[in-house]
Amino acid sequence: MKNKRRGSGPKKGKAEDPFFGNESKRRRRRRKSSDADFVESSDSGDDFFEGEAGEEDEGEEEAAVEETADEKRKRLAIAHLEELRKIAKRTEEQDDDYDDERGGGESEKESEEGQRDSLVAQILQQKQLEESGRVRRSIASRVQKPEASDQFQALVKHRQTVTAVALSEDDLKGFSASKDGTILHWDVESGRGEKYRWPSDEVIRSHGAKDPQGRASKHSKLVLSLAVSSDGRYLASGGSDRHVHLWDTRTREHIQAFPGHRGPVSCLVFRQGTSELFSGSYDRTVKMWNAEDRAYMSSLFGHQSEVLAIDCLRKERVLTVGRDRSMQLFKVPEESRLVFRAPASSLECCCFINNDEFLSGSDDGSVELWSVLRKKPAFIVKNAHALVAANKKFEQRDRETIPNGHLENGDHTSESFDSSSVYSWVSSVTVCRSSDLAASGAGNGSVRLWAVGSETKDIRPLYNLPLVGFVNSLAFAKSGEFLVAGVGQEPRLGRWGRITAAHNGVAVHPLKLS
Repeated sequence: MKNKRRGSGPKKGKAEDPFFGNESKRRRRRRKSSDADFVESSDSGDDFFEGEAGEEDEGEEEAAVEETADEKRKRLAIAHLEELRKIAKRTEEQDDDYDDERGGGESEKESEEGQRDSLVAQILQQKQLEESGRVRRSIASRVQKPEASDQFQALVKHRQTVTAVALSEDDLKGFSASKDGTILHWDVESGRGEKYRWPSDEVIRSHGAKDPQGRASKHSKLVLSLAVSSDGRYLASGGSDRHVHLWDTRTREHIQAFPGHRGPVSCLVFRQGTSELFSGSYDRTVKMWNAEDRAYMSSLFGHQSEVLAIDCLRKERVLTVGRDRSMQLFKVPEESRLVFRAPASSLECCCFINNDEFLSGSDDGSVELWSVLRKKPAFIVKNAHALVAANKKFEQRDRETIPNGHLENGDHTSESFDSSSVYSWVSSVTVCRSSDLAASGAGNGSVRLWAVGSETKDIRPLYNLPLVGFVNSLAFAKSGEFLVAGVGQEPRLGRWGRITAAHNGVAVHPLKLS
């Protein structure tokens, strides 16, 4: 039998010999880059011992350098599990007065570790159910009453009325837009912002924009809506120029313009966990886009008037409201829709609570709770943002109870409160994701916090958060620890009211949870 490790054929011998087959890639690269004499003496005893001594360190270096995406996910998952185990251990010590220094047998230690792992599994299961929307987090009961020092603090300033605000998935970055066409990207902690700059008309046309049609003579930069993708890569904006604009949040550069709508783009939303984007317009249609592929996908029809607000969760279900006094739930894969008729004259805003329940606000000052099983509201709060006639400056006092038109909630006569004014229109509603905490905004001088009952199917008032101006957009932090509001002197979609004492900008209010 021929010796395959002879010096006459070093390269071929190394490839076929099992010793060199187990050799690390880093050592093979090092050997290739050295001189020929070193390669010829590769079968010497010195080289064998050298490789054996440095094998462990070199393997660790290569694992750090050439870590794949799957290996990184596995490493992060293991680290997350270890962190949960530490939390479970601290909980166990607090509940059972566990003493680390006491003696115990192996069986006792194994039992404690098994209980700890069981608690970690319960935490992960609960988190997964909350993320999917199957279980509602109880946050409303944990919100403490705001103190006198707890007020909305100005975070970002705009020259004109703020029309939309959005938060990133990790609640660290925020986005806001105003009627002057300005889009800002700011840090939640410090409030430091950076401006998105619109490219020239030639660049916008090269990105897919069409020339203005009809009465419009030039592109208007008025922005009415914003949406940020779950991975934080894309920001979508829409406004009176009838286009959906796509931005790269890392570079703040304009990357695509989607034409197709024949009216102003009034609302936008990304489907959670995907790059699918839905847009609603004054042209009564809802269009579906793919931000990753930069492509138009389909259109949804059904509204008989302007589409004003839109929302979407993980499921391919789109919730919209319009000035046709209807709220519609589009089931995209089934190509069907459910139509809900509102008793109000017009619905102004909407949002999902979970896949089967949602909230809406109307221009008669009402907040409605809906269920997918009923075509009419399951619960209505009337005069949710009523005006106090005696207070002309829109500075309402904080009250334990909020008047909703019923005598049992306080002796508030119809002469004292007015819901027909534009200042009491419910212009924005939002829900802390997968929880029972909701908020609504109008122009009456305060933001309302609500508790949505999962069993009772009702809406209970919590607290009033004073804020002067039209609250055109609201966004909860995922943790429920703060609320962001976009405020302005005018309503989002018109100029039929004005509060000169208001400051155009973004305000944040911390929430203390027990």
